[in-house]
Amino acid sequence: MTLDPEDNKLITLARASRARNGSAQGAAVRDETGRTYAATDVALSALRLSAVQVAVATAVSSGARALEAVALVTDGDGPSEDDGAVAAELGVPAILVAGPDGAPRS
Repeated sequence: MTLDPEDNKLITLARASRARNGSAQGAAVRDETGRTYAATDVALSALRLSAVQVAVATAVSSGARALEAVALVTDGDGPSEDDGAVAAELGVPAILVAGPDGAPRS
């Protein structure tokens, strides 16, 4: 699968976030103006959020009204139904999923 350079950038950002925090998931999103946001999953006893949910929340709280792309890097299963729903609500019909090595899986 050949990716657009901007989608490769999202995977790189998601991989870097995941590696930096030693997290199970890393995600990155690009908003309608081209700004990017990266995040990892949150696994606290009182709060659990996927990396996609955190990245989307960061984008929205920074003023994004729509997204152009969402990427998830994980060695586990792909995005959850909730991840897909939040991406779709902001205009992204499918999440780009890659393994820890950056190779796209879907």
